[in-house]
This record gives sequence, structure tokens and C-alpha cells, in this order.
Amino acid sequence: MRTFLKKYWITFLIYAGMVCAYIYIARHKIFSSFLFPPAEQIAAAFAGDWQTLFLNVLYSFQLMIPSIVIAALIALLVGTWLGMNRRVREVVYPVIYSISVIPAILMSPFALLLAPSFRTASLFLVVYNTIWATLFSTINGIMTIDKRYLDNAATLELSGFRRMRKVILPAASPSILSGFITSLRGSFVVLVYAEMYGAKYGMGYYVKKYAEYGLYNRAWCGFIFMVVVLVIVMQVFERIKNRLLNWTIN
Repeated sequence: MRTFLKKYWITFLIYAGMVCAYIYIARHKIFSSFLFPPAEQIAAAFAGDWQTLFLNVLYSFQLMIPSIVIAALIALLVGTWLGMNRRVREVVYPVIYSISVIPAILMSPFALLLAPSFRTASLFLVVYNTIWATLFSTINGIMTIDKRYLDNAATLELSGFRRMRKVILPAASPSILSGFITSLRGSFVVLVYAEMYGAKYGMGYYVKKYAEYGLYNRAWCGFIFMVVVLVIVMQVFERIKNRLLNWTIN
């Protein structure tokens, strides 16, 4: 605990300053008191709706976790294939890049009209937005592997899946995991956007519903709770990444 506080005490002070700034703004009505309700009302909203908040988080995870798994598997398979084959990469890479620059939000009308259900459309949008950073990081990570690793693998007569599992993927893992963390951040954005239109549960749905009703104490409650949950999730994945990459310098 002492080490944790020593490392993050400045971070806690920044958060405390943000909370104090909000309390000051709400109390002195610097902006619209309708949009910035008193902190006491937000706390009361959380006390009354905490079960609903957790239910919506669970619904969001039910959509986010399969999307992340599907996107990661596709990115690893396609990225490894392109990273290992120069000729295929030269032909396919421009096509993939041209598709990746299309924002997921622009794809949403097509997904909603063509998908058999809203959940399937949301799944597609999250996968589509999540896949690219991991895919490109996998390609670049494999392309930039030190040739000495491959020479050593050849000396040890490693080939096929064994070479992939013991040499190529571990050597490219710093780039792959960094891209995956970036993809994870992007998945939250599209997940919340998808839940705001057509969903019956989810954190995006919760915030949008109460904002439309003008109950901004509950909207702020949902927004803050969502940020806290996402920060915790990102920290968990950062710890996992650091654990897997404990052999690197940083």
C-alpha cells in the first residue's frame, strides 16, 4: 500500500482537484445547474441505482468480451500471415489499410440494416473498430523481428508451429500487446456508441436514457461509474501486459 500511494499520490491529487472543481462549479452555478447538478444528487443517484449500474455493466461486458476475443483472433491470424509473407503483404496490405480508415460510426447504418439483430450489428461494429490496431501491430511486430532470432531458430531446427510459438510470437509480443491495449480503448468508444441506439441495457444506454429524460444527476452517475469501470479494466490489462513482458527493459 505504501508503494502504491508513493507511486500514485499525484494522480489522486489530480482526481481530487477535478472533483473539487466540479463541486465548485455546481455549487456556484458557473454553468447551467440543470446540466451540472450538485454532487449530493449524483451521490444519491448512485446509492439508489447501484444495482442497475452493475446490471448494465454486465450487459456491456457480455457484448465487449466476445467482440474482443473475435477481433484478437482474427488480427493474430491475419497479421501473422501477412507479416510472414512479403508478397502477400504487398498485395493485401493496401486493401486492408484502405478499409481500416473507414470509421466504425459510418458503418453503423449498414450494420443495423443488414444484421439480423441489433446485438449482431453491435458485435460487428465493436469487432470492426477493435481489430485494426492489433492487426497492424502484429504485422509490424513480425516484420521487425531481429533476424538473429530466426537464425538461432534455424540452428536449433525449429520450424512450423514450434518456431511460431517459441520464437516469432514471443519476439513480436511487445508490439502485439501494445496494439491490443490500443484496440481495447477503441472498443469502449464504439461499444458505448452502439448501446446508445437500440439497446435495452448497457452503460451507453443508461447514460443516454437519463440524459434524454433530463435527469442529469443519474446521467453523471452513469458516466462516472462507466469511467471508473473502464479505468479498472484498462489497469487490469496493463498489469497482464507487464506480466507477460517482464523480460523486456520496461
